[in-house]
Amino acid sequence: MTDPEPRAHRGGRTGVWPSIRTERAALAADLAHLTDEQWATPSLCTGLTVREVLAHITASASLDAVRWLAGVIRCRFDFDKQVAMRLAEHLGTTPAETLERFRRIVPSTTKPPLPALALLGETIVHGEDIRRPLGIRRDYPIEVVTQVAEYYRSSDLVVVAKGRVRGLRLVADDGPFTTGSGPLVSGSTLALTMAMTGRTTYCDDLEGDGVALLRSR
Repeated sequence: MTDPEPRAHRGGRTGVWPSIRTERAALAADLAHLTDEQWATPSLCTGLTVREVLAHITASASLDAVRWLAGVIRCRFDFDKQVAMRLAEHLGTTPAETLERFRRIVPSTTKPPLPALALLGETIVHGEDIRRPLGIRRDYPIEVVTQVAEYYRSSDLVVVAKGRVRGLRLVADDGPFTTGSGPLVSGSTLALTMAMTGRTTYCDDLEGDGVALLRSR
């Protein structure tokens, strides 16, 4: 049976869990002093506020495979309904409670039946869904965001990314990431990652003949 999560991607010093914890902690710190108005800011996730996106991250870090499957069955395999249900469970009654619930899962290694890299990707992508509308900038370690870019370039699991960049050549101008062939799309590794996962606004940060096609997808 093929191992779904290579050793280099597992928990521990050589895995991605330390990076996940670091990125969760950094996000919690960035959100520590938001006003109620800022918590209600629309995120880059259509229809969700930044507060709701944070609750969604908390939900993902609280679901093991058994609870995930139970939720899928309960929602009759309507995955969007399950996401909404779990988000509501972790939203809390106030923004302060939403943030406190997120802080509690910073060290968590609980996850749905997905590779740990998917959770790292979710933490960074949804972190940007929150940060960008609020005007908050984070300088991610290039090796970490490169790991996430490498994951998404070959995956359509949960998020359609591989299909979105098919027929395009992506080249990072701040790190080693490159993939594909065809019309060029270049920019920061973060901008490429966000565009791969459907965040159209990050196409504004990219250059090349392939940007228009990527934006249309």
